[in-house]
Amino acid sequence: MEREPLLASLVFQDEEIQSADDEFRLLERRNSGLTRSRTAPALPIMRDLLKHNDDQTFEGKTKQDSNSMVRQALVLLIIYLIFGVTIYSFNRENFSVIETHPVVDAFYFCVVTMSTIGYGDITPLTHATKIFACVYVLIGFGFIDILLSGLVNYALDLQEALFVATSHVNLGTRLATNTSDGLRFSVIRNYIFDVEKGRMRIRMKVGLAIGVVILCIGMGAAVLHFVEKLDVVDSIYLSVMSVTTVGYGDKAFNTLQGRCFALLWLLLSTLAVARAFLYLAELRIDKRHRIMAKKILHKEITVRDLLAADINCNGFLSKSDYVIHKLKEMGKINDRDILQICNQFDKIDTNNSGKITLPELLRAYTMNLAFTDV
Repeated sequence: MEREPLLASLVFQDEEIQSADDEFRLLERRNSGLTRSRTAPALPIMRDLLKHNDDQTFEGKTKQDSNSMVRQALVLLIIYLIFGVTIYSFNRENFSVIETHPVVDAFYFCVVTMSTIGYGDITPLTHATKIFACVYVLIGFGFIDILLSGLVNYALDLQEALFVATSHVNLGTRLATNTSDGLRFSVIRNYIFDVEKGRMRIRMKVGLAIGVVILCIGMGAAVLHFVEKLDVVDSIYLSVMSVTTVGYGDKAFNTLQGRCFALLWLLLSTLAVARAFLYLAELRIDKRHRIMAKKILHKEITVRDLLAADINCNGFLSKSDYVIHKLKEMGKINDRDILQICNQFDKIDTNNSGKITLPELLRAYTMNLAFTDV
């Protein structure tokens, strides 16, 4: 019982200290000319919003989708290969083959068929096996190739994210040690990476993809030279014909070790070449878009442009009307996108005031959160 007065006095002293601190902060804020916004949300509410948004960011969802795609691709690839190996194993006598090992030959035939290379060292002989080969290559080319492309995209995205993260770490270290070196490194990093978008520039993707292609060709040529005992020219020749899925059929993998290497190498190298050509096309398209955007941005507005951009037909253009008109000319947005954005705005602006207030935003957020939980 004697502790209660002492505890009460301590609490009272703490309250006095707290009130004194609050008065001092209020006086300091008044002297600085800064005041707290009356419409600012409470800190606990904002913490909850930020915490929830951090837990369910777009990057997190994208990463989960990529991981799920990779797992599905691996499972379906294994199932598809096992299916092809099973069919081949029960019909070995109906295939013309230079035998090394039954299981390896079966996997080798499936991989060469899926990759659409067609060396000609393993070919079907009967009508049934020929029909099986047709169905297998069509499904492999149209379905499994898409899944494996997802695997390649996931690997390239991981490598790109690693490069971006490494560049940030190296830049911080160089800035801390030497300012001139840090600035020089920053220029190089900006040339390689699009810092605002947080991704590698397309020209570097092209260089990376071409480097992977050269590495695949070199690995294939080395194995063909040292394992298959081909000369240097024939090794490079067969390696290039393989990664480009040409496969004339005059040369192929004939040893057990060579075919074991070809199982994984053919899948990865053919997809790497396809990805490199895709990046080259993307680079050309990106360059054309940049030239067109530069031309549109430097073009002077005409009377026709004013009439086309005057959405409200009031005889003048606001800044937002001008920006929307330029974005439409550059092909960044279209009327359908604008309509969807306006509909989303109208859903939040329940009072039709033309403005989104904080209570309306919190109300819409609460409704979306409740709908997501359900």
